Amino acid sequence: MTAIKNTLYPSISAYESGFLKVDDTHELYWEVSGNPKGVPVVVLHGGPGGGASPKMRQFFDPKYYKIVIFDQRGAGRSKPIGEIKDNTPDHLVEDIETLRVFLNIEKWHVFGGSWGSTLGLLYAIKHPSRVLSLILRGLFLMQREEVEWFMSGMGHFFPESYEKFLNHLPEDKRHDPLHAYYEILTCGDMEKELESGVMWCQYEGECANLIPKAENYSSEESRQYARALSRLEAHYFIHNLFTPDDYILQNVDAIRHIPFTLVQGRYDVICPIKTAYQLKKKWPEMDLVTVAQGGHSSGDPDICKALIEATEKTKHL
Repeated sequence: MTAIKNTLYPSISAYESGFLKVDDTHELYWEVSGNPKGVPVVVLHGGPGGGASPKMRQFFDPKYYKIVIFDQRGAGRSKPIGEIKDNTPDHLVEDIETLRVFLNIEKWHVFGGSWGSTLGLLYAIKHPSRVLSLILRGLFLMQREEVEWFMSGMGHFFPESYEKFLNHLPEDKRHDPLHAYYEILTCGDMEKELESGVMWCQYEGECANLIPKAENYSSEESRQYARALSRLEAHYFIHNLFTPDDYILQNVDAIRHIPFTLVQGRYDVICPIKTAYQLKKKWPEMDLVTVAQGGHSSGDPDICKALIEATEKTKHL
């Protein structure tokens, strides 16, 4: 089976799945698909809190790769959904390592986008001997400047979306939308949390694609997804910025020996290319693939194509 230009591999099912209890609070959903004897790759979803989807299996040749997908703490099918207790970057990094040991995998490729790119780099810094290569997209290093951009700067490109995002808040809270949303998203009133989660995710979703498209959050499942994503993103943006702010940039020398392809949309409004350029200057050996007609989403056709090309290239390392 070979990848077709601009398209994903055909849909496949997981052949193994389950829940992994990582502490007294959290159970992580995990699954494995592709070739049971293939080269392992772990897929790190975005967010924080975005959750994995079956589509993520389709970036990989299922005859070559053993594809490991899981939902991070509080995300997707993991339990409890939207939980922010004991949910930090350090917890997530060690969850990846716990899953690797549980699945009896010695080393694996690391594939992820957006927050998944942050987590992939953190994991590589902490466990470099376990990483065969990095394939990342839409770089986000969770620096304060990037968070401030997400909360207000994107409105320069999507003013209609940003106005709706702000107008959901009381007028006297709109000067600080991050803390205002966090207050609502953790208030304990489920209906208010769901409603505000949808508003947050609509704002983010409308900014994600090169050609904007509206997301529909009419089902209960989709509203719960929106609540979890928004709660976790707000939680991380307030409580889990790195110290120092450029922690990842300061630690790349320790992992520059790892083969690394970064796919970055030229018109990525959520995670602007400036951050990728910063990292490239610190890591000149990395392969920075700038997609001329790409935004943030892996669903943009040229971003999708570049990611598939990267997973094909990685077969020949």
